[in-house]
Amino acid sequence: MKADESGPNRRDVLLAGTALAAASAIAADGTTSAAQAQQQPARTSNGPPNVVYFLVDNLGYGELGCYGGGILRGADTRRIDAFADEGIKLLNFAPEAQCTPSRSALMTGRYAIRSGNHTVALPGEEGGLVAWERTMGDVLSARGYATACVGKWHVGESAGRWPTDHGFDEWYGPPRSWDESLWPTDPWYDPKRDPVSNMLESRKGDRTPRTVKQLDLNVRRDVDRELLTRGKAFMKRSVDAKRSFFLYFNHSLMHMPTIPRAEFRGKSGQGDWADCLLELDSDFGEILDTLKELKVDDNTIVVFSGDNGPEELEPWRGTPGFFDGSYFTGMEGSLRTPCMVRYPGRVPPGKQSNDIVHITDMFTIILQWAGAAMPTDRVIDGIDQRAFFEGKQNNSARDGIPYWMADTLYGVKWRNFKMVFYLQKTLTEPALKLSTPHIINLTVDPKERKAFDLPYIHSWTAAHFGRIMKDFAISVKREPLIPAGAPLDYVPVRKT
Repeated sequence: MKADESGPNRRDVLLAGTALAAASAIAADGTTSAAQAQQQPARTSNGPPNVVYFLVDNLGYGELGCYGGGILRGADTRRIDAFADEGIKLLNFAPEAQCTPSRSALMTGRYAIRSGNHTVALPGEEGGLVAWERTMGDVLSARGYATACVGKWHVGESAGRWPTDHGFDEWYGPPRSWDESLWPTDPWYDPKRDPVSNMLESRKGDRTPRTVKQLDLNVRRDVDRELLTRGKAFMKRSVDAKRSFFLYFNHSLMHMPTIPRAEFRGKSGQGDWADCLLELDSDFGEILDTLKELKVDDNTIVVFSGDNGPEELEPWRGTPGFFDGSYFTGMEGSLRTPCMVRYPGRVPPGKQSNDIVHITDMFTIILQWAGAAMPTDRVIDGIDQRAFFEGKQNNSARDGIPYWMADTLYGVKWRNFKMVFYLQKTLTEPALKLSTPHIINLTVDPKERKAFDLPYIHSWTAAHFGRIMKDFAISVKREPLIPAGAPLDYVPVRKT
């Protein structure tokens, strides 16, 4: 079976996915109508669960102790490691390959290629979520939740595309990413001529966010303390008001530049990177402690996950641990990042699994647990994984995913196998288009160093890869992809 030779113009036919199965799965029990949800404000005492999604930037698979790192990386991540035993730990949690695609997929439950957010936009480019898209914030807000986003948004930076345009009551963070804190130190940078990156703040209903201060290295160093202060205050206000809440907490680590706060500098004795791991561990522990202090930890869904593979640029390079590859590639180091889910009374403690769970699935499962009204007027790729997470079935409801780099289909995963169309090991290496796809058996070749698992060709797996690709192609015919840079009012024309 050969990879597509015609290039990007035919990707809407050849891209892979399980969208049709997912679209049918979202009608599972436990939802309410939109009208009912709006009439029933979420109450935290005996009502819908609170939700904290703690998203870590550029978190490599090999950083945390519970994933084989920890003290091997110079830092004992004891709070996160303990949390991993309190619910389910996913060993095959699949984000997308870049920050923007992963955040778009998480927020919408749709592969980022569908929403036109399949690559990181440059400063000033028109892009981001169109008004038609429904985010987790939109849906939970309609359910009556108090909603807050702190930290990086990275899926739109213009009127109609901010977090507070997509269901969040409040937001504080940068419009794009943390590397822009390096701009003021660049001798070729002129703030009078060039763009200025600022920390912004907005409330629901604001057309334009308010500028708080310029993003520089001092702000970047201390930003997570600001995010903690705001996030904890939001949770307390919500509990005092007896409202269920959704806190989307976008931690800045381990994105470059990795600069530890003063109280963590030198604490590990192993350099800045290990100091930052200690800081990350402590910050997550503060969120858990706040939930306990507010007496809502037993009715709160807490998800800790990365958004893609590890940082690649020196001197801030992370590690994929057991696997190879960095973000912006199709290697397992890019397609796996830590993810742990705790929901007391629903998710049994001490479970781990190597089954595939995609980042879009988190959209579906969280909304189903919240009893929210799932969107039914669009393709949703996220699959309901409640039975799997709750221990009612042994295996994930998903057996595979397609994966992209920008708008190029790099390959397809099915169980422990990969069909690789493009080979690229790190961010800085060029991508090699393969004349004949590689079929990788990840159980025997986790580093992906062999083109085939000889003496086994595993060519029979092509039937499963083909099914995944066919399903996606059918879904695209039903609902066309939203192009990158689409205007705010763009609505895909669906075929019935």
